[in-house]
Amino acid sequence: MLALDALDVDLLAALRDRPRAGVLELSRTLGVARGTVQARLDRLERAGVVTGYGPDVDLPAAGYGVQAFVTLEIAQGELGDVAAELAALPAVTEAYATTGSSDVLCRLAASSHEDLQDTLLALGRSPLVARSTSVVVLSTLVPPRWRPLLERDHREGPSRAPAYRG
Repeated sequence: MLALDALDVDLLAALRDRPRAGVLELSRTLGVARGTVQARLDRLERAGVVTGYGPDVDLPAAGYGVQAFVTLEIAQGELGDVAAELAALPAVTEAYATTGSSDVLCRLAASSHEDLQDTLLALGRSPLVARSTSVVVLSTLVPPRWRPLLERDHREGPSRAPAYRG
């Protein structure tokens, strides 16, 4: 696990706010040397904190306005095979192994309720899935985010860049 400081968090936030910004622009925005920004980015990438620079895609705006969360109870020892089946379904946008009464939590996106039903039926046909439960998303109350958590936990203490006054 990489120890982040205030400059790291502010750099990530600046990238989130302006993902097309170059290193020079980021250095000017943050008030630190270009080399410092580049070194921080390299370190964050190597540590796996920054996983890519691709665009965020709003699935409803792209025509997939029906979303659901599905929990799956699966046959014992079949997690790897279920993962492969889920990855083969384009409507599955995320899937996680979980604790509790279900084994897997999936997020689905569909263009219509019929499209969603087709995906749910495909999941139900799997011999690896013993039971599924789905809930349809009505609206997003808190979109996916990371910034408040990082800002809460990495604001205190000195920065590794002494000249940075975030």
